[in-house]
Amino acid sequence: MNNNSPSCHDVLVLGAGFAGLATASYLAQSGHRVRVLERHDTLGGRARKFEVDGFTFDMGPSWYWMPDVFERYFEDFGADVHQEMNLVRLDPSYTVWFEDGPLEIPAGLDALAEVFESIEKGAGQRLRDFMAEAEVKYAIGMNKFVNKPAHNALEFAEWQTVVDATRLSLFTSFSAFARKHFTHPKLLQIMEFPVLFLGAKPEDTPALYSLMNYADTCLGTWYPMGGMNEIVQAMVRVAERLGVEFMTSAEVVAIHDDGGRASGVTLADGTEIEAAAVVATGDYHHIEQKLLPAKWRRYDEAYWDKRTMSPSSLLYYVGLDTRVPELQHHNLFFDTPFGPHAETIYDSNTWPDDPLFYVSAPSRTDNSVAPEGCENLFFLIPLAPGLEEKGDERDRYFEEILTRLEAHVGRDLRPFIRYCRSFAHSEFISEYSSYKGNAYGLANTLRQTAFWKPKMRSKLPGLHFAGQLTTPGPGVPPSLISGEVAARETCRYLHTQGIFPQKATQVDLSVEHETAFRG
Repeated sequence: MNNNSPSCHDVLVLGAGFAGLATASYLAQSGHRVRVLERHDTLGGRARKFEVDGFTFDMGPSWYWMPDVFERYFEDFGADVHQEMNLVRLDPSYTVWFEDGPLEIPAGLDALAEVFESIEKGAGQRLRDFMAEAEVKYAIGMNKFVNKPAHNALEFAEWQTVVDATRLSLFTSFSAFARKHFTHPKLLQIMEFPVLFLGAKPEDTPALYSLMNYADTCLGTWYPMGGMNEIVQAMVRVAERLGVEFMTSAEVVAIHDDGGRASGVTLADGTEIEAAAVVATGDYHHIEQKLLPAKWRRYDEAYWDKRTMSPSSLLYYVGLDTRVPELQHHNLFFDTPFGPHAETIYDSNTWPDDPLFYVSAPSRTDNSVAPEGCENLFFLIPLAPGLEEKGDERDRYFEEILTRLEAHVGRDLRPFIRYCRSFAHSEFISEYSSYKGNAYGLANTLRQTAFWKPKMRSKLPGLHFAGQLTTPGPGVPPSLISGEVAARETCRYLHTQGIFPQKATQVDLSVEHETAFRG
């Protein structure tokens, strides 16, 4: 898979996460020679995996939402997502654990409407109304907005786009939109859950993001058997079929500026690799502030310090030598009030008391990720970015999680722990150069949406950015889309430099022909 000889390529892609793999594949499909440089010894970025004592742990993303984005992605390369991966739809989609016990969230709108009606009279129909509006937002957002590079506001000035934008509820908060439909606290928590990891409180998140509820309920929560890293493996297979080369253990320490354009990179071992263009898909702040000369930095430290970042996370990868049948694949523990926890993340920047937490138990669905009779658990506590550890936080929070879990499942799981590894701010920084140790990128506030995000096009000609800190935003599906858009913009740049794909003498990359670019 690896080609480690330095040579000139049309494009170097920095990072082999979802955005990097997508960028590389679309560029290669267009006929360009592409090499991906990955600092780690395995591919996948934050979606890497590790194996220990018979357990296979996904290190990052655990939710498979927006299946239509994955389907379209593989279709663009003549592949079938269901042949590349063994996907199963989870039912129940997840379980929410309240103080008085668990509530299973069934798959499908009809089944969920029945649950809502049983909790609040009339809520079943109001859920259908909510989802009808959310479907409109999803259709407009996914078809009209996310595929724009968002260089400036003029991209959104076409009349129909302006008309569509008025239907997105950009100036209504998600909290207000949800409260138009529901009053019961449990229902509000269920509806607000999908936006919690968008990086802002529901009252500060645009109602546009009700599209996440539509994706959750109507499009379904899925799981690729073998784990989320199976998505990475499938994307790598597609990329290799297109001729993409991969170079692992290749940490980039500088991006070359040759006559006012990006012309290659220098690796940590001193190797220099030339290219006609570069696409950087790692941490935007790190790349600009550490890899570029000051004159090519669009943003300074003050700019970044004023950004509203998404939460960081305290993670635990836990292997048990017992089964826990009370847990579903996805479990949200809302057994303490969200308000105080949210305040520590978004306002006071402090460590929380009695935090909400999430548990993924993929071994409830997939026997391959744990030894027989064992359970594979992934714990997550959302935290404010930039927190400093004093030394005892990881042990203290792990003890609290286990105590609260014991109250719900009826037994102490400590004696059954075979393996445990934690991962928090310091690892997000050391492993991914993540700004302030954030886990997801920028918060999706109104002032950090579309053309208000950090620009995809660098001040240095020939350098573009892709991934969770630029257009269209955080999450796995948006990262695939970001890679596609960055590839398109890079092709346009190469065209202006007279560098055409190997398999064609000219490429029409006008807006009218973007569909042709996608194959």
